[in-house]
Amino acid sequence: MTNTLEQTTGTRLLSSVRMARFVAHGSLRLDAVVPPEMNAEGMEVLSEGLPGVPYGSPVPDAYPAGSFVRRLLELPAVAGALHSLVGPGPSVDHHAVHIREPREGQAQPLHGDAIIDVRTDAFDVQLMYYPQDVTLDMGGTLSVPGSHLRRTNESDTGRYQNLRGQSRLVCPAGTVVFLHHGLWHGGRRNDSDTVRYMFKIRFNPAVRQRRLWDTSDLGDPRVAEELGTTFPWYEHATGRLEVYNRVLLWRSLTGDDSFDLDHWVTRVSNRPQGDAV
Repeated sequence: MTNTLEQTTGTRLLSSVRMARFVAHGSLRLDAVVPPEMNAEGMEVLSEGLPGVPYGSPVPDAYPAGSFVRRLLELPAVAGALHSLVGPGPSVDHHAVHIREPREGQAQPLHGDAIIDVRTDAFDVQLMYYPQDVTLDMGGTLSVPGSHLRRTNESDTGRYQNLRGQSRLVCPAGTVVFLHHGLWHGGRRNDSDTVRYMFKIRFNPAVRQRRLWDTSDLGDPRVAEELGTTFPWYEHATGRLEVYNRVLLWRSLTGDDSFDLDHWVTRVSNRPQGDAV
């Protein structure tokens, strides 16, 4: 896919380099993409609360045209990222308004938002919207880059307090973050005097997640560089499995079964079928 969709609708699809970064990191951050007037409206909407939606609802059914959430999803950068990650017409798994009260004295355990998920060719994404500036003392969302492809049950990681290379979100108002559903994360304790709001939607794909982004730069050397990224918490041996699973995901996303990084997958999938003569 090229940028035809962008030309016709204004939707800003991700590039291959940014998509590869998502596959490696498990997240995509869009700073201040929601305009100030919408953020002010968003604070009011989130403070009043949003009714739940049935699992599997199409976006138009969950969020009527003209509603705040629908307009949020139609912002060009947001719509482009969502299309690039899960494709057109995704369904809404669920949504939630998360509120951290001032100085409440507790944090959310580190977790992934799924039971053990054995899919290697599909994934859900979670949109997280922050309508206000998030400072360090407000807590923000902690996440562990590169953790999304390690298969764990939802709360197995709750006993871990800190991991090398973890990221604690500090961001300007109007920031939207997309997470792979398996990424380890948790809401941090709010030590400020300000109520902190975050709105989350989990999306399920309705189409095969293959070449949904702008693939015009698929041959860019930076794609392989992004996919080869390692993180400080990776173990010397077991950490290699993260790269291995990353290659499998990229093969599925691109349809290129020959793609590899330094022969990682090729050597262990080598099963010649011919008989010796």
